[in-house]
Amino acid sequence: MAAHGTVAPATERTHRAQHTAAQFTAVYGAAPTGIWAAPGRANLIGEHTDYNDGFVMPLALPHTTLAAASARADGVLRLHSGGADGGIVELRIDELRPAPQGGWAAYPAGVVWAMREAGLPVGGADLHYESTVPTGAGLSSSAALEVVTAFALNDLYALGQEPQRLAQLAQRAENAFVGMPCGIMDQTAAACCTAGHALFLDTRDLTRRQVPFDLAGEGLRLLVVDTRVQHELGDGAYAERRAGCERGARALGVRALRDVPYAHLPEALAGLAGDPVVQALVRHIVTENHRVEEVVACLDAGRTRALGPLLTAGHASLRDDFKISCRELDLAVDTAQAAGALGARMTGGGFGGSAIVLVEEADAAAVGTAVTEAFAAAGHATPRIFEAVASAGAHRVA
Repeated sequence: MAAHGTVAPATERTHRAQHTAAQFTAVYGAAPTGIWAAPGRANLIGEHTDYNDGFVMPLALPHTTLAAASARADGVLRLHSGGADGGIVELRIDELRPAPQGGWAAYPAGVVWAMREAGLPVGGADLHYESTVPTGAGLSSSAALEVVTAFALNDLYALGQEPQRLAQLAQRAENAFVGMPCGIMDQTAAACCTAGHALFLDTRDLTRRQVPFDLAGEGLRLLVVDTRVQHELGDGAYAERRAGCERGARALGVRALRDVPYAHLPEALAGLAGDPVVQALVRHIVTENHRVEEVVACLDAGRTRALGPLLTAGHASLRDDFKISCRELDLAVDTAQAAGALGARMTGGGFGGSAIVLVEEADAAAVGTAVTEAFAAAGHATPRIFEAVASAGAHRVA
C-alpha cells in the first residue's frame, strides 16, 4: 500500500508553503501577500443526495490545494498553476462571463465572478496554485481549487464572509460559470470540515455537525483506492441523473426526494412503476439518505465497525440503481471485501474515480495488495492507494 495516507508533518507542510511562495515569486516577480490551503474530500456516505436536499457525510483529506496570492489594483486577474500546462492566464475581472469548457482557470475565475455578482468588492489578484489533490479521482479537486480561491480573496479584500458562505459562492461558480450542476457538498467539505471529524451536513438548511471520526484510535483504517479511471462529470451523465431525480420529485408531488420518507418508499416506487429509470433513481436517493442517518447513529453509539455493511449497501445502490459505477470500481470493492475489508464503496460522482475501503488496521496492507494484484490481473492501470485521514478544512497557511 502506498504511504500517502498520513497527515503531512509540520515540516512537510512548511516546505510546501515555502515552495508555493517561491513559485509565485518566480512567476510574478514579487512575494505573495499570503498562502491559503483547501483540501480534497472523501465522501463517507451520502452520494448524489446533496442536489436532492438530502444528507451527506464527507471528510476532508490531508491532500490540499495551496494558493499563493496578492491583490491587484488594476482589475486584472492572473492565474497560474504548477500542475497545468501553459503559462499565466490573464483576464479582466469586469469582462468575466460564464464559460463552459473554459479549462482549469474557469474554476477560480468563476469564483471571482460569483463574488462580484453577489455584490462583494473583489478586485484583481495574482494567484499561483500547487496541489496534491488527485485530479479526476472523484476527490473534489475542483472544489478545493474554488474554495482556496474564495478564502484567499476573502482575506485579501477583507470581505468578512463565513466559510459556509464562501462554499456557496464557490458552488455558484461551478454551477453558473463552469456549467457543472453540482450540489453543495464538495465546497462545504472543503470549507467547513475539521480535523478528526466527518461532517454531517443537511444540504437543505445547511445545518452541520462535526461527528468524531478517529479510526486510528479504534484500530481501523479508511483506504482510498484511486482507480486512475478519469471521471468526467461535465459530459452530461451527472446532469441527466439530476434531471431524473427532479422528474421523480415532481411525479411524487414533493419539493425534493429528501421529502420521501424511507418508511413510505414502497408506495412511492409503486407510483413510479411506469418509469423504471426514475424509479431506480428515487430508490437510491431515499435509501442513501437513510444510510447516512444510520452511519451517524453508528458513530454516535461507538459502533464504527457497523459502518462496513452500510458502505457496501451504498455501493450496490450506486452500481445497480444509479448506474454510475464502472468495472474498476466494482473490482476494487469486490476484491477488498473478499480480502477481509469490513465494507467498501465507490465515492464521488461516479463513472470512474475512487473507492473507499474500511478495514481493520492489521488487514490494511493485505487488502491494498489484493486490490493492486487484482487490477494487474485484469489488465487495469495500477491503482493509487492511500489512507484517508479526517483533516482540516480551508485555512490560511502563511
